[in-house]
Amino acid sequence: MSPPLAPPAAPSPTPRAVHPADLAAWKRAGRRFTMVTAYDHPTAQLLDRAGVPVLLVGDSLGMVVLGHDTTLPVTLRAMLHHAAAVARGASRALLVGDLPFLPARAGLERAARAAGRLLSQGGMHAVKLEGGGPTVALTAHLVARGIPVMAHLGLTPQSVHGLGGWRVQGRGPAARAALGSALRELEDAGAFAVVLEGMPAEVGADLTRATGLPTIGIGAGPGCDGQVLVLHDLIGLTVGPTPRFARAYAEVGAAITRAALTFQEDVAAGRFPDAEHSYP
Repeated sequence: MSPPLAPPAAPSPTPRAVHPADLAAWKRAGRRFTMVTAYDHPTAQLLDRAGVPVLLVGDSLGMVVLGHDTTLPVTLRAMLHHAAAVARGASRALLVGDLPFLPARAGLERAARAAGRLLSQGGMHAVKLEGGGPTVALTAHLVARGIPVMAHLGLTPQSVHGLGGWRVQGRGPAARAALGSALRELEDAGAFAVVLEGMPAEVGADLTRATGLPTIGIGAGPGCDGQVLVLHDLIGLTVGPTPRFARAYAEVGAAITRAALTFQEDVAAGRFPDAEHSYP
């Protein structure tokens, strides 16, 4: 377990809503920033109040909220359900929603309709697409239709079976060159930022230096322009092992267990409800 952290300083959030272009301006200014996943209304409120500039409604909800082994079963309907709840809770953060596995592979027009629904019905400001290759054409297609796109390279969870499992990417000259080529293509296609996941730290740093896109790392080392964590890992709500790159800044899971145990003890002993918590 990480050592206890000192209380953080009060956040100094941007005094207006965050837009995709702000991330590029922050990269040019050398300002590091954060992105955190959000899946519901109350956590979106809390993260927005804390000044987190980018909230990602990730299809990771399939694993951390719905209990699946991968993100592949997540549907567009599920994404819209959670995205709309987050949008109702956040007023300042840039909201990004993952385009799920099936809609992202259903052809340009069907994928564009699904992405449009994430904005028009889900309240998102942008969508995130995983991978290079065919995703480059989809990125250009969406950007041409006014839908901002955040790219995602390296360990892409929607391709976990094709990658042979949860493996670190970008090891070896050929793999590094392929990542660099995909990044250039996505930048040319109009993506406004890119998530770099599961790669050696030096590869993340090299890619960050080689592109004008703001890079957001998750297991890609400290050389990226920003960093993202899954909310459940960030607050200690994950049950079981966590990835090497995750750090718990709170122990909410342990607090929930303690609260439930104490509640049961108080009820069994007749201490709850007491006069203070009963109507006269």
